[in-house]
Amino acid sequence: MALNHTCLPIPAPAQGGAFYSRGFPYKAQTSSGIIIIRDILSSILMNKECIMRIVLDAMGSDTYPHPEVQAAFEASERFDLEIMLVGQEEKLKPLMEKYGANSRVHLVHAPEVLEMGDKPARSARRKSDNSMAVGMDMVKAGEGQAFVTAGNTGGAMVNALFRLGRIRGVKRPGLTTIIPTKTGHAVAVDIGANADCKPLYLFQFGAMGSIYAERVLGIENPRVGLLSNGEEKGKGNQLVKDTYSLFEESSLNFFGNAEPKELFGGEVDVIVSDGFTGNVLVKSSEAVSKLLLDVLKEELTSTFRTKMGAALALPAFKNVKQLLDPREFGAAPLLGIDGLVFVGHGRSDALALVNAIRIAKQAVEANLLDSLKQAIQTQLVIREE
Repeated sequence: MALNHTCLPIPAPAQGGAFYSRGFPYKAQTSSGIIIIRDILSSILMNKECIMRIVLDAMGSDTYPHPEVQAAFEASERFDLEIMLVGQEEKLKPLMEKYGANSRVHLVHAPEVLEMGDKPARSARRKSDNSMAVGMDMVKAGEGQAFVTAGNTGGAMVNALFRLGRIRGVKRPGLTTIIPTKTGHAVAVDIGANADCKPLYLFQFGAMGSIYAERVLGIENPRVGLLSNGEEKGKGNQLVKDTYSLFEESSLNFFGNAEPKELFGGEVDVIVSDGFTGNVLVKSSEAVSKLLLDVLKEELTSTFRTKMGAALALPAFKNVKQLLDPREFGAAPLLGIDGLVFVGHGRSDALALVNAIRIAKQAVEANLLDSLKQAIQTQLVIREE
């Protein structure tokens, strides 16, 4: 697939390790403390290669920054990317030095951290130089094509709204996730960003989720379902009933109302709900998946006979575990934000973060942001309340 992203010049590595100050992607600090400012035009002439640049929050996961640093080095080599690692220099630089020289992994200093227990809105304002804010500012300035974090979800949403804003015409951004199904995977939106919604919000979630499923996940003409307590038209609460007609009149491939059995049975590719309902759905499915795997493991290792049987079925069990492993996708986008922002689980390890970077790369290559803007502004009628 041909790359459609903006061609960025490749910065030369600094002598004392790659360190880039906020807002100046071509400024590096040497070990002697001398600031070298490279001329952008000269950089373009010297570096004819076009490279994608992903911004990674180094202070996001529960065990930061070790998984982020490992993922940055692995992803830069595996996917031929430039990774801008944003976080506290004093914590990152020693770890980066252990991995050796890599001209495509660069440290961007951000002095503050949004912790998991922080109140999103208050902390985003009080800690204005947090790693999420600095990273999203880089995306806003064109210094990176996408931002990836495994940090505080609420903090990511608030920072994204403050720093990047919404796509014109989008009423509310939607938080997404990937759900395993019998036939592959489905996109769920919203899963927690908007507990209280209006019909237009849900309709736009469906439109954006459909674009994401098609452009990034490769699902042709995605089937969009409206999460309800019954398949029949007229089922559901007032929000679901009022939203149904919006989908019916649209150009989307609307499946209709969908219960969880349609979702997990692979009959829909995008499932739409308000954030409260979606969050309960996702957490319930995660709990049930863990229960099944735990019980299966316990039963298969209870006796010598079951252990022998488990050994023969090991390939099948590995496939099931991989299907249910959230690390395989790593992160999902905040749909409706005017910039590519991907949020992963706080428990993300290096594998999850590498896959999150892979998904972000695919979104850039697929021109996801432009497609979302087109869907909202031109392909689908914006229905004003």
